[in-house]
Amino acid sequence: MKHPLAERFDGASEILAEIDSRIPDTRDYLAETRATVDAYHPKRLQLEVTEIIDETATTKTFRLASLERGQLPPFLAGQYVNVFFDGTSRPYAISSSPSRLDHYDLTVRRVPAGRISNLLIDTVEVGQVLTTTGPMGTFHHNPIFHGDDVVFLAGGSGVAPAMSMIREIAERGLDRTFHLVYGSRDAADVIFRDELDTLAAQHPGIDVDHVIAEPDAEWIGATGFLTAETIGSLTGALDNRMVYVCGPQALYPYALAQLTELGQPRKRIRFEANGAPNDPTAQPHWPAGVDPSGEVTVTVGNVSFRTPRNRPLLDALEDNNLRPEAACRSGECSLCRVRVVKGQVHTAEEAKLRLSDTQFDYTHSCVAYPISDVELDL
Repeated sequence: MKHPLAERFDGASEILAEIDSRIPDTRDYLAETRATVDAYHPKRLQLEVTEIIDETATTKTFRLASLERGQLPPFLAGQYVNVFFDGTSRPYAISSSPSRLDHYDLTVRRVPAGRISNLLIDTVEVGQVLTTTGPMGTFHHNPIFHGDDVVFLAGGSGVAPAMSMIREIAERGLDRTFHLVYGSRDAADVIFRDELDTLAAQHPGIDVDHVIAEPDAEWIGATGFLTAETIGSLTGALDNRMVYVCGPQALYPYALAQLTELGQPRKRIRFEANGAPNDPTAQPHWPAGVDPSGEVTVTVGNVSFRTPRNRPLLDALEDNNLRPEAACRSGECSLCRVRVVKGQVHTAEEAKLRLSDTQFDYTHSCVAYPISDVELDL
C-alpha cells in the first residue's frame, strides 16, 4: 500500500514504479522468525538421559541430549534449565561447557527432604526422556561489566555454574582469571574435585581452593567456613573484582556479611537466585502476630483450596493441579507472576518485582505467601 504522503516527495513516481516492478517476495517471514526463536529460545525441550555420572555419594550428573542428537540451543556459562518432573519443576544449572552443544550436563545433589533432587537421583535412568525449558538466567559472566578477573564463592552443588565457566575458559582458551573458592562439608563430598584440580594445574588463569568444614586427619588445605579471613587469605585483596556466589540459601547472607567485612561493595557481588527463602517469617516485613502454619483459602476462578501461610503460592497451586508457567522458582524470572485480586500476600525479599507490579497487585507466586484468604488471577 502506498503511503498517502509518498507522492509529495521529489522522485516519488520513479521510486514507486521501481517498487512495483520488483518480483513479489513470497517468503513467510513470520514462519522464519518463529523457527529462529524456537531454535534459540525454545519454550520446552525433550531431552534424553544418555549418561548418569556418579560424582560423589550425594551427587549425580545427568547428561542430556536431544532426541535427534542434534545441536542444543546455545547458552551462557552459568545459566540453567528448568526440569519438569512429578507435577512440578526445579531449575538446575548447566555444568557442562557452552562450547559443547551436543549435550547439557545437570549436576544434582541430594537435598534432605528435597522432593525433586531425590526423585531424580533415585529414579531417573539412562534412556529416560526429561522435559526442560530452554537455557535461561542472568547469572553469567559479562566481560564489559564484570571484567576479566573474577572470584567465585561456591558451596555444595553451587559449584555447577562455576564448573561451566571454568570448562569454557579452558576449552576456548579465554584470557580470563578465575579464582574458585569452594566450600564443602568434607573432602569426600567435593564435586568435580579431580577435574577442578587438574584444570587449575594446567591453566595459569584458573585457581581453585577447597575449604573443608569437617576435615579428616589427612586434609592439609583450608578448613572451616568461608569467613572473611579465609577468603582474604586465599584470594588476596579483592580490589573490587566481581565476586559470584552460589550455594545453599544459608550461604548468601553469610557470604554477604563476610565480603562486606572485606570492604567489597554490594554492586560487585552477584548472587545466583537459588530457591524460595527457608523461613519467610524471618524477613522483617512478615506481618507481626500472623501464625505461619495457619491455613487460609486460595481461590482461582471456580477452584478453592486450603493451604498453610508458609507454603509458597506456586507450590500450593501445583498441589491442586494449577500450574502457572515457572522457571527459576526464586523470584527472579517473573514467569510465575500472578495478580492478587483480593486478600493479602507476603512477597519475599527475593522477588524481583517490576515497578508496576505493586501498583497493579502482581506478585511472583514462587516466593509469595498467602497471609489471608486470597483470590488470584492467573
